[in-house]
Amino acid sequence: MYVRFISRFFSAMAGPRPVVMSGPSGAGKSTLLKKLLKEFDGVFGFSVSHTTRSPRPGEENGKDYHYVTREVMQAAIAKGEFIENAEFSGNMYGTSKAAVQAVQAKNLICILDIDMQGVKNIKRTDLNPIYVSIQPPSMEILEKRLRDRKTESEESLQKRLHAAKVDMEISKEPGLFDVLIINDDLDFAYGKLKDVLLEEIQKVRDTNKSSC
Repeated sequence: MYVRFISRFFSAMAGPRPVVMSGPSGAGKSTLLKKLLKEFDGVFGFSVSHTTRSPRPGEENGKDYHYVTREVMQAAIAKGEFIENAEFSGNMYGTSKAAVQAVQAKNLICILDIDMQGVKNIKRTDLNPIYVSIQPPSMEILEKRLRDRKTESEESLQKRLHAAKVDMEISKEPGLFDVLIINDDLDFAYGKLKDVLLEEIQKVRDTNKSSC
């Protein structure tokens, strides 16, 4: 029943085809997204996820995440307000219907930055996004990137590395993603990301021109 309800929800929503971006922490998703939003101003909108973890230095509530308590998030999930949710390192994460709808209503391509569990949940809906996996070139490089952040305890870092190893294996599953980008060279990775999104970007630009 839940999946059927979500399917009807997205079928009724108008707007550009969304983009689901997934990949382990430290793979470079945030950097690529920032470049995309800067170059294509007025085309993309970021779906702001909910989480029960505490904000990191410099993060803003409502911009980086909606920071909520576990009780508030569990209640919203029980009411069917989320299209996907998962738990990682003792914290809950999820994407609400309202977050996606708010972006699509503005004729923007909604970007969803979610984990592998979320990808598989969305596969069961009619959202019909473009699925993009961003992966690091190796576990060694990923570990260096995470350590250089200096935001993780050793225990938390080891959990992220384990989750990343699983993520990298699952990402190779045939048909799960439309494109898999190894972020070894930032400019090359960004070019590949743009290539897969250019058709949808042009549609949004054409629609905006015709409405002027």
